[in-house]
Amino acid sequence: MELTEPLQFDHEDRRDIYEYVESHGSVEPRAARSALQMDPRPFGHHVAILKRDGVLEDIDGELRVAYNDTVEEEFEADDIEFTIRQARQEDLTGLVGAIRAAIGGGEYVDAETVADVVDSEGVLLRHNELESRIFFVACIDDDVVGWVHLKHPEVEKLSHTAELTLGVLERYRGHGIGSQLLARGTEWAASNGYEKLYNSVPSTNEDAIEFLEGHGWDTEAIREDHYKFGDEYADEVMMEIDL
Repeated sequence: MELTEPLQFDHEDRRDIYEYVESHGSVEPRAARSALQMDPRPFGHHVAILKRDGVLEDIDGELRVAYNDTVEEEFEADDIEFTIRQARQEDLTGLVGAIRAAIGGGEYVDAETVADVVDSEGVLLRHNELESRIFFVACIDDDVVGWVHLKHPEVEKLSHTAELTLGVLERYRGHGIGSQLLARGTEWAASNGYEKLYNSVPSTNEDAIEFLEGHGWDTEAIREDHYKFGDEYADEVMMEIDL
């Protein structure tokens, strides 16, 4: 299923199954059936149709929302080998830890919010009637060392836009990992019909601003004194790129 596809179900039970799986990230079929109080035969029938239609998939005996981007790319730079792929539910703990470690002193407020939301919900990928989000991760020896996150509000007037956040652990910066993550996220957004990406950072995060400008992003607007760190105020720099 494409993240940009509208949710359509021709049976209420299939919608209920999908929404339960989507809200939990990964769930055993028996647990989902029990929670939804469905009989085995109709539950199995509906799950089979959802899997046939590419809406759900079965991974290691658990149901998950199905996405089509399964490409895993390998890179090597400065004797460092890393892969970039779509994040999986089992990456959640490592991803949240990587985001919090990467943002350090809190100069990347949107990324901090992403980490808090994902940690609270316990779900990485979302696709419901309110929002959709997807992560791609950079990994070294299966450890998450960087991420790119795209969030899409399910609002018709904003359907052409998505919010992007990105980061790499400090010890792995300078090897092109961030650039490859940004390229993967941008290419995914363009191929899925988005026309514009945006990202907002405090003016004190000069490295992030310089990085995005170096990859063709522009400053769209500045909100003065939007952030307050202790007793100090900082502007919000709202950046964007047209795809």
